[in-house]
Amino acid sequence: MLLFLIQLVVVLMACKVLGWLGKKFLGQTQVVMEMVAGMLLGPSLFGLLAPEIQKAVFPQKISYLINGAEVSGRHPSMAILYVIAQIGLILYMFLVGQEFEIELIRKHAKAAIAVCLAGIMLPFALGAMIAVWTFAGYGLFQGSITLANACLYTGAAMCITAFPMLARMIFERGIARTTMGTLALGAGASGDAAAWCMLAIVLAFAKNSISFAVFAIGGGALFGVLMLVVARPLMAPLGGRVEREGKMSEAVFVSVLLLLFGAAYVTDALGIYAVFGAFIMGSAMPKGLLAKEMRRKTESLTVGLLLPFFFVFSGLNTSIRLIDSPALWGVTIAVIVAAIVGKGLGCALAAKAAGEKWREAWAIGVLMNARGLMELIILNIGLQQKIITERMYTIMVLMAIVTTLMCSPLFKWIYSKHPIPVEPPMTPTAA
Repeated sequence: MLLFLIQLVVVLMACKVLGWLGKKFLGQTQVVMEMVAGMLLGPSLFGLLAPEIQKAVFPQKISYLINGAEVSGRHPSMAILYVIAQIGLILYMFLVGQEFEIELIRKHAKAAIAVCLAGIMLPFALGAMIAVWTFAGYGLFQGSITLANACLYTGAAMCITAFPMLARMIFERGIARTTMGTLALGAGASGDAAAWCMLAIVLAFAKNSISFAVFAIGGGALFGVLMLVVARPLMAPLGGRVEREGKMSEAVFVSVLLLLFGAAYVTDALGIYAVFGAFIMGSAMPKGLLAKEMRRKTESLTVGLLLPFFFVFSGLNTSIRLIDSPALWGVTIAVIVAAIVGKGLGCALAAKAAGEKWREAWAIGVLMNARGLMELIILNIGLQQKIITERMYTIMVLMAIVTTLMCSPLFKWIYSKHPIPVEPPMTPTAA
């Protein structure tokens, strides 16, 4: 317990201090600096400057004696941090989903589909080309992985958008109800869902089980339809009760939490990650006073305490020292450039072709280009499933950090120079 409390203090202090410095001197949002804090607390800086202290504060492994034999495993404190991180992410994505206007997506469906497709096809193609180039001689993929699997995985990883970060930036700026904000949220959610489906296919090939992909993709699609079409009207009485009473009772609050974590469990069990279940449940929930009360009761605790652990946990596994040659740094630069061209430029041009103005198109491209911790999630899966090596993991993490750091100042410049009009409120019937 003492070690966990030390970790809690270190993580929160690092996130808040770096968040303040980033906002004051770099124009970065809190969420981006929390991602940087995670990397700095890992072996790349903290572990480099004070390796013994870093290992003492964040021990990755612990040894046990079982029947006289030594067995190593994850340190209990790190398992606790992981659980806290997941709970924070689930709660936050639920809050994002509650603010998500499905009607606005329908209104701008043409542009959302165009941006989503551009954000998938071009990055995927460039990622596959990088996999072909680096498949042999660079030590980026595990020896048991085929070239086809490497292409599929790298392409999927390049398609990822930092959806939780994207959502948090949009809501911090108060532009969730703008055309640009809605398109970015819709395209980001759809694109990430497609990338997770591609990852399911990669894992199916790696496990020699096509049923894994069918189960994940088919089950996820069925769950989304059931929640948005069937369950959404059934949950309307919850909103009506809160409106009649003028407040949210403890019974309603607990009921909403049960539905939330149940949805997160279903999508996680399907293999498409708990965050999508939380987001879909939030989108299906009644709007109005219920959503306001849920935000009032959970937002400060979620954003201030729980969510930073999600951004820190994955950063603890990144080590820049693995990129130890000019050739590998050349690969790293190529990956970053391909990521920016494929996702940022591709989505901006798609939004423009769909009829958006240049300022909104560039803003969408900038937002979609950030990878954030969603990238780290798919990288961690690739590492755990023995698809990529730690070296490839580190290269892709650097790409995620660079593209995410670019997002805030560029978006702030576009937003400040060109104010973005807010959509009129939805009518009670439409909402």
